[in-house]
Amino acid sequence: MAEDLDTYTHLPLTIDPQSKSISLHPSASLSSIQTRALEAELSALNALHRSLHSLDPPHLVPPPPIPVNPKRSAQVSKLRDSGNTEYKKQKYAEAAKFYTLGIQMALARPLWEPSQLVREEVHSLFSNRAQAHMWMQEWPEAAVDAEASVEAKRVGNAKAWFRRGKSLLEMGRLEEAREWVGRALEVEGEEKELAELGREIEHKLELKNAGGAGAGAGNKERQGHLA
Repeated sequence: MAEDLDTYTHLPLTIDPQSKSISLHPSASLSSIQTRALEAELSALNALHRSLHSLDPPHLVPPPPIPVNPKRSAQVSKLRDSGNTEYKKQKYAEAAKFYTLGIQMALARPLWEPSQLVREEVHSLFSNRAQAHMWMQEWPEAAVDAEASVEAKRVGNAKAWFRRGKSLLEMGRLEEAREWVGRALEVEGEEKELAELGREIEHKLELKNAGGAGAGAGNKERQGHLA
């Protein structure tokens, strides 16, 4: 081997047909120093080759494109519908359980399936579960679920924006509620319920600043319908 990068030196290398390891042919006319250096490099290369072959098959590599599994889509829809049925019976805890199962099933889709499909499924499930929590006056849980719904679908999801804003209001977190509803109106436009909620929050803030009544509404007005 020559140290001059402009010089090409042909080296007689051999490859074992079984192991595919590369070695220097005995006929190579190199100095002992050059031979040791080359053998060290080949040893490292062969070790890398063996380590790559010893790896387990990459299970997360997607298969060839296939249609979305219709069975999972049908199951997610069925769980959502079952939750809606329990909700209409005012069995809000049972409804929340069905929504939770639907969320888990949607989020368990294989990684190669379209992420947009998962977003479409979970945004309504999170929003509906938030609604169920609101009727049980579980305001922190409702606020978290509504925010998750908005994260999955920001535009065209006014109900989830409203539900988090209402939950923040009920918890007395007025400044957060005002900021949240302000952002919601920027995204959703002058949506009626959001605009009314914004005015309600402003009124509560005025009362608070004037030393008036407490901030929490303490009721379940305008909780609306499911997504």
